[in-house]
Amino acid sequence: MSKIGLIVGREIKSKITNKTFIIMTFLTPLIMIGAMAMIFWTAMPEKIDQKVLVIDNTHMFEQILRGNDFISLTFTNDKIETAQEKFQKSDYTSILYILGGAEGTIIPTARLFYKKNPGLAFQTYIKNELERIFYEQKLKANNIDPVVIANAHQPMQITMTKVDENGSVKNSDEIQFFSFGMGLLMMMFILIYGMMVFRSVMEEKTNRIVEVIVSSVKPFELMIGKIIGIAIVGIAQFTVTVIISSVLGIVLSGIFLKDINNLKTKFDNQKQIVNKLGSNAGAANLAIDDSFHDNKKMFDVIDKLNKINLFEVGLYFVLFFIGGYLFYSSLLAAIGSAVDSEADSQQFMFPVMVPLMIGYFLAIKIMISPESNSVIIGSFIPFTSPIVMMARIPLGVPTWEVLTSLVILYISFGLTTWMAAKIYRTGILMYGKKTSWREIGKWLFYK
Repeated sequence: MSKIGLIVGREIKSKITNKTFIIMTFLTPLIMIGAMAMIFWTAMPEKIDQKVLVIDNTHMFEQILRGNDFISLTFTNDKIETAQEKFQKSDYTSILYILGGAEGTIIPTARLFYKKNPGLAFQTYIKNELERIFYEQKLKANNIDPVVIANAHQPMQITMTKVDENGSVKNSDEIQFFSFGMGLLMMMFILIYGMMVFRSVMEEKTNRIVEVIVSSVKPFELMIGKIIGIAIVGIAQFTVTVIISSVLGIVLSGIFLKDINNLKTKFDNQKQIVNKLGSNAGAANLAIDDSFHDNKKMFDVIDKLNKINLFEVGLYFVLFFIGGYLFYSSLLAAIGSAVDSEADSQQFMFPVMVPLMIGYFLAIKIMISPESNSVIIGSFIPFTSPIVMMARIPLGVPTWEVLTSLVILYISFGLTTWMAAKIYRTGILMYGKKTSWREIGKWLFYK
């Protein structure tokens, strides 16, 4: 055990003194949080005031077409030629010119003249408002009350509630993209740190360093020491990533908190109106606009994220990461010892990569059919269980299933380690010979 400890210490020291490893340890959370902040920032509504001069030849939209917090509309009876002549010297950013037959006998068309492109959000808002008003005018022309039609379209919410084996209920209304993200993250971590073991074995074998090392320790002790050492480094790096990400998350949340609070206040006010008056709120021209539905989606996602037990998810993530890493790293260490170059390893790497890809596709399937037979089976097969079970846990999984999956995973690690050790002790000192599957099969039975 003392020799294994020395090898573990050597692996840890070689990694933590590597400049690239240190830089990436601190740079990775910065990149992750930076990307998330960029996505969040771009998703936030940008306050670019648009002053629009409206020329309505149909007289159908006058004083009915309305703007919002960022768009102000001014109606005029000027001709379009006159408006265009004055446009460049005016404060207006756009001219909305509406053409068509009066009283809705002909579908209106609109042209937008602008100094700077106002963007897709502006175009979508104006288009939706024009279509809504024309739709209501057509209904009124046929003696149909738009309020009656609006009230017939009431939104319904379905809350997902799971009943466990004890008959108690548990809200499982979490977002499935989060579950897929956890499965994807698990696959990435297993692959990254498993490949560290593979490359470490390959490097020592090609540099003939291993010949000196195995004169002092047994090949099995060398393999186990490498696996444990890189596992410790991986957990430490993961911990540092979580800490840095949490600190940056708190800082960035403070920056965006003001905008979020303002949106939340506006959303809550609109929600109260909608709950009280239903679709009449929109028809009555109250403080309801298209942003309400977009904000509702965003705050629904935030509420669902808050319902997830992050401590439980984090604990199981560490347990499945350790088990999955140990399982795959032993196989990758055996492959690294059996070949002389990374190019020769392709035929052996393929069977190892396929189960990881199957786990990835099963994690995608969880978003569509989380209780399908293939997903359930994949949760217990050790080749795919770290990814699939980790993707299922946020959606609610019975404790006995999680524990059974962990037990099978760790028992399988013991079996793969035994097999890998058989291959490792022979392959690590084998040079200049093309290794085949048949040759590896013989190594398993060497005494």
